[in-house]
Amino acid sequence: MLNFAGTPPLIAMPETDSRQLIAADLRALITRIESSMRLIDAAMLEAGLSEMGLAHDDNGDPAGSADIFVLDDVTPRYATASAALNACRAGLGHALQCLTESGSPA
Repeated sequence: MLNFAGTPPLIAMPETDSRQLIAADLRALITRIESSMRLIDAAMLEAGLSEMGLAHDDNGDPAGSADIFVLDDVTPRYATASAALNACRAGLGHALQCLTESGSPA
């Protein structure tokens, strides 16, 4: 069940204004998802470099064996999260497209 406790009351406004607000909100969500996907890509790259012993610690020195990750342990989680975010991004893009198309005359 959805929780609308923090949702402000709806205000009557012209349809074009409400469509623009919804479109802006969808674009913001897409941007946030893309940012999360970049973070996941960076984490996967870092995990891969650590596994190969090519990662560096904060001092710029190569990481010791204690910092090595087994890529097979983290990759599936990152890949699953990335796939889920990609599906969300596609869905939001489709919603934005439908919203935009609904504003043009048929």
